[in-house]
Amino acid sequence: MVSNEEINRRLEEKRKGNKLPEDDLSSPEINESFNDIMVASSNNIPGYEVLETRGFCYGLTVRSRGVGGQIGAGIRSMFGGEIHEYVKMMEDSRDEALNRMIDHARGMGANAVISVRFDSNEVSNVMQEILAYGTAVIIQKK
Repeated sequence: MVSNEEINRRLEEKRKGNKLPEDDLSSPEINESFNDIMVASSNNIPGYEVLETRGFCYGLTVRSRGVGGQIGAGIRSMFGGEIHEYVKMMEDSRDEALNRMIDHARGMGANAVISVRFDSNEVSNVMQEILAYGTAVIIQKK
């Protein structure tokens, strides 16, 4: 997954008319974790048929802010508004959980994951668990 900062950077580059590495599909800089596995939150992928269901796949991570980040976030929370330290942590956690789910599906021999969902729970007052899960399948273009 791509962070909000990276999306904004890419949009700005596009507005300037600059070509990005991901515009060239042969570029090695493309996130290879998605080159061989399609991921969809829907129960099917338009234009493809499910040939075989491999089963439930998941990726899990538990994260905590360091002491400095917790103090900074605590001070920021006194004044209200978005707590950027935690937003960044949650974005990174989501990406890590998603990549682990993709690796799990790949290990099951799947080439797609459908019905992808995220779940998040507080493990303690300073730790957050993020779970990405879905159904690993083998698909084929119709």
